[in-house]
Amino acid sequence: MSKQSLIKRFLIWRYKHISQKNFVFLLSILIGLLAGLTAVVLKNITFTIQVLLEEGIISSKNQLYFILPFLGLLLVYLFTKYISKKPVEHAIPSILYSLSKKGGIILRSKIYFPLITAPLTVGFGGSVGLLGPAVASGSAISSNLGKLLHIDRKTRTLLIGCAAAGAISSIFKSPIAAIIFAVEVFSLDLTFASLLPLLLASVSSVLTSYFFLGDDVLFNFNIIDKFKIQDTLFYIALGIGTGFASIYFTKMYYAITKLFTQCKTRLQRLIIGGFTIGAMLYFIPPLYGEGFGFINDLLSGNHLNALGATPFDSFNDNIWVIIALLVGITIFKAIAMTATFAAGGSGGIFIPTMVMGSALGNVVAKIINNLGFGFQVSETNFTLIGMAGLIAGVIHAPLTAIFLIAEITGGYELFVPLMITVAISFIITKSVIEHTIYTRELAEKGALLTHDKDKSVLTLMKLDTVIEKNFIILHPEMTLGEMVHQGVSKSTRNLFPVTDSKNKLEGIILIDDIRSFMFDQSLYDTMLVRDYMHRAPEYIIYETDTMQSVMTKFQNSSAWNLPVIKNDSYYGFVSKSKLLTAYRRQLINFTS
Repeated sequence: MSKQSLIKRFLIWRYKHISQKNFVFLLSILIGLLAGLTAVVLKNITFTIQVLLEEGIISSKNQLYFILPFLGLLLVYLFTKYISKKPVEHAIPSILYSLSKKGGIILRSKIYFPLITAPLTVGFGGSVGLLGPAVASGSAISSNLGKLLHIDRKTRTLLIGCAAAGAISSIFKSPIAAIIFAVEVFSLDLTFASLLPLLLASVSSVLTSYFFLGDDVLFNFNIIDKFKIQDTLFYIALGIGTGFASIYFTKMYYAITKLFTQCKTRLQRLIIGGFTIGAMLYFIPPLYGEGFGFINDLLSGNHLNALGATPFDSFNDNIWVIIALLVGITIFKAIAMTATFAAGGSGGIFIPTMVMGSALGNVVAKIINNLGFGFQVSETNFTLIGMAGLIAGVIHAPLTAIFLIAEITGGYELFVPLMITVAISFIITKSVIEHTIYTRELAEKGALLTHDKDKSVLTLMKLDTVIEKNFIILHPEMTLGEMVHQGVSKSTRNLFPVTDSKNKLEGIILIDDIRSFMFDQSLYDTMLVRDYMHRAPEYIIYETDTMQSVMTKFQNSSAWNLPVIKNDSYYGFVSKSKLLTAYRRQLINFTS
């Protein structure tokens, strides 16, 4: 029996015995398990590579830091050029684009490609994280499973959100933050219909992580120092600092990415990026890999171990040198991460923001404690809350930041300072940068789903579905008689496009424009189409206009029909009535 026959029989059995709601619950559990397993596999492959390389790094006293990032990026380059034949895509933006423009359909190859490219990038020292690739692989599993089982677009979107929640839950063992991340980043509606599948996926994924990894957690930490009301001003200062650091992080990402686009070939970007990262690693070893070891050392108060062996070891007894080195990590983490991406590496930005935030928080606490004014704050707490501030600012996910740190610390003792710092950081960043690294390019294309239902519905609509082509085309040199006999008498529409011999739109004619002339036969041979035609009130450009801009053009022009231009030629018309009908239909599908 063929696979298709088995699937068909299963679907028939499912329709008879399992309701749609319960089927979604079962799928969310399965996807959570698979996403959790994917995250575990990804971490173990990367860890294995790091262990195999670690001895060489230590014995060579950092000299191999010059070589390893380049070697890892070279392997990724060879893989993408000769095996996958596709460049590495940024994980979250590609998923968001699939949700908005491809109905949640993700290529099957994206299940396993991140499991190869991400460990090669991070394991060899690329300064990026594994969360993005874990989410990408889990989402691809979810999408293809949904496609196999004939799941509709809306449910497929929810299940991709379940995969994202599962990946985060597995990596951080923080199921609540995982659910909130899926809602904030993927713009899912927080209703009972979506909340329960997300919860089931998150729980099943974290159980998978516990099963394979035991009780080990990324951050071995328990809160010792409680929140003190007299530290409030310092947490406000930290919020301001993380807000501006988030702006720096984002703008540096865009600037370096733009700089690397000037390189003519991917190989040039690889060479420049690889050796740039290697040079930074020589002076700042904590930039190597993800950086969880660095964060754990800061949380345990061991800043010397966090910094590792640097050319400045002889000055380690001076606290201001330590602060300067930590400031260097804060500054150069964004540069190292972006250079890794620009050189062709695979990874995510979530964990680099945590590393940068932990360094910044620790710096702020050390400065306060060593200014000589008698103030003493918890460096550990500031390290944690600095991470939350950067997550909130860079990713625009304040609730995720708060609950992630709360779950990592095993309680809610830091809830008040978390809210203070996160809120300030988010407000500052949002006021300067409207869209995140995840969403900026999609927003510019009009392909970004948000919590604004009207905008999301327009984003999901496709221009091709509302374009009409059953219009009789006229030409400027045609006479009034030819227009009446060849156009008006044979058309069911009251609108006629006028084009030249190369199908360039010259103008339009409405029935109202010729109503008082078309029965006057004395004008049939003397008046031409060009005498009656006029410009359209607006033009829809097929290649660049989004559905939001199309709706705006109808609103501003008060027109009932607007022409569509494709490749500088006439392509068809969009009518307001058909557009609104399609909008209402999509709105019903989106909200039902």
